[in-house]
Amino acid sequence: MSAHAALLKTFDLDETTGQLEVHSPIDGDLIGSTAMTPVSEVDAIAAKAQAAFKEWRAVPAPVRGEFVRLLGEELRVQKDALGKLVTLECGKILSEGLGEVQEMIDICDFAVGLSRQLYGLTIASERPGHHMREMWQPLGPVGIISAFNFPVAVWAWNAALALVCGNSLVWKPSEKTPLTALACEKIFKKAVERFRQSGHKIPDNMLQMIIGGRDVGEAMTAHKAFPLISATGSTAMGRAVGEVVAKRMGRSLLELGGNNAMVIAPSADLDMAVRAILFGAVGTAGQRCTTTRRLIVHKSIKAELLEKLVKVYGQVRIGNPLEPSTLVGPLIDKAAFEGMEKALEAAKAQGGKILAGGGRATDGVPDGGYYVKPALVEMPGQTDIVKTRNLRPHSVCHGIYRS
Repeated sequence: MSAHAALLKTFDLDETTGQLEVHSPIDGDLIGSTAMTPVSEVDAIAAKAQAAFKEWRAVPAPVRGEFVRLLGEELRVQKDALGKLVTLECGKILSEGLGEVQEMIDICDFAVGLSRQLYGLTIASERPGHHMREMWQPLGPVGIISAFNFPVAVWAWNAALALVCGNSLVWKPSEKTPLTALACEKIFKKAVERFRQSGHKIPDNMLQMIIGGRDVGEAMTAHKAFPLISATGSTAMGRAVGEVVAKRMGRSLLELGGNNAMVIAPSADLDMAVRAILFGAVGTAGQRCTTTRRLIVHKSIKAELLEKLVKVYGQVRIGNPLEPSTLVGPLIDKAAFEGMEKALEAAKAQGGKILAGGGRATDGVPDGGYYVKPALVEMPGQTDIVKTRNLRPHSVCHGIYRS
């Protein structure tokens, strides 16, 4: 049995016969394959989610919190295996993969406390012997769309809170990282089993999966059964989701990308700034929505800071993300690498100067993966590429400006 198959076996996953193939960004190897959800099934999934919601909303909130507590316990048991699967499927370094699962555990802990704090106001009335009370009501089935770069934590942030508030869940993970989502579904089912064994009732279909591409995501977004769509991705995707949901008078919760800047003033501790810049710019190979993409530096410290940054950028350890010494793993796929190349070409065409990195890393890295050297680019001003957010390469390509 291969290491990939053994890891999937940990979650009772035998994903070998579906039409959606999943390749590891580490070396391009096939990890597994899984079935895709036809658009024609979205109606049935929505109906099941509504039925589950109608039962779950009647369960007292502290009891719903007890289920989420059990979910957190199951995540603790599977933390190492799930963290490794995150690394295998999306390419972030293992410490980040484990950290992502810890974030899932943490939000479960938070939600358990929240289940006993769903307070409402008591409001005085002008009518004698009367008062008004505020009561929060569950929304209904919550549709969750997550991205490849945080394949499990984003779901947990939404799911733990939605569950204690009395809502059912339908999750469409990124088509690039479906196996981690299916592993979470297995963990969820174990928590359901323990919850029932302890004497509590929980309806079937509290968590359903929609696996596929844009077409099924659009079908879920447009469906009136989902009063809330929580979507993580690009600004363009969020704008499209927000418009569709608003047209049917639904609500959207959008976590989108940012063209994030760090301002370094003359009073800054430059050694601390260098560490912060490096962590912010190259973590997850720069593929975070919170990645540091731009530096705005006072001219009096520009030369000194650049010298320090060029030195540390040249020392970044690039390689297999499963190895503990690695700081930067691979980009998610070929399209991400090509996007980085185009961004750097645009930067040079707009007067930019590449001070460090920027090319493909080939030494000491697995074959088949798209490993790159984090790029440091000095730009003459606020050019178009500086003002354009590009998740794939832009996270490792940022500008230095005079004040």
